Amino acid sequence: MSGLRVVPAYRHGRERLYVCRPDGSNVAWYDRETGRVNLLGEDVRDEILQALKPFLTGPVTVGPPPVPTPAELARLTLHPDDDLAPNRPGEALLVALDRDPGPAHRLRPDPRRRALTAEQTVGAALDGLEGAGWHTLHSIPLPGGDRIHHLLIGPGGLFAVHALYARKAKVLVADPMVTVGRRDPERLLRRLRTDADRASYALTAEVHPVLALAGGPAEVTVSLQPRGVRILRDTELSGLARLGGVLKPADVEALHGMARDRGTWGRL
Repeated sequence: MSGLRVVPAYRHGRERLYVCRPDGSNVAWYDRETGRVNLLGEDVRDEILQALKPFLTGPVTVGPPPVPTPAELARLTLHPDDDLAPNRPGEALLVALDRDPGPAHRLRPDPRRRALTAEQTVGAALDGLEGAGWHTLHSIPLPGGDRIHHLLIGPGGLFAVHALYARKAKVLVADPMVTVGRRDPERLLRRLRTDADRASYALTAEVHPVLALAGGPAEVTVSLQPRGVRILRDTELSGLARLGGVLKPADVEALHGMARDRGTWGRL
């Protein structure tokens, strides 16, 4: 076969080099990130490798495209409107503030903006764990108007993370009450456990609740050790990456595929 040409393209955030016939049909592609040349036909293997030779970097694996896993097939068939993976940290608050920014001048800061800052801070910390085999979903809607701020899925298990703005404030935790500064005490830990239980039911896997204090609290006092709830500053969330031995990589991918489907949560 002659006349093969190499065409660069981007798919799902990855650069691929496609090898095409003169009529534009593909016969192979090279994925630099995985170091793999995927052949659609073994009969033209030598011609394809010759065309790709100037572009290959380091050792490569050559063979037919890998068979998609059940999790990958589920993701490919998921309608974009039902895919929660693109949600930004604080997605629901961003939408609400866009629809109703509130008055331009007010005596006190809009509490929604503080909550948004907390979710964005915590979300950024959790997104930083992606390279260690973890996935994070943000702003998961639950029936009844509730939300799970962040769902972390990885080798160490599943965690429903609630972000709480506590910049320069004293935080008092007395299960189930949480008091931030001069604000009224809130039965927050009870809500976190309920949300984690709902997530466990939806995913048929144990989900652990986490309260993440964002912005750098001045002091954190725990007068009564919370039952089953981790309390962490946003700077301590990276420590979750050290947890392991609970889920295999295939289980992580399968649970992530299930959790990103909006329909999973609508059945609660």
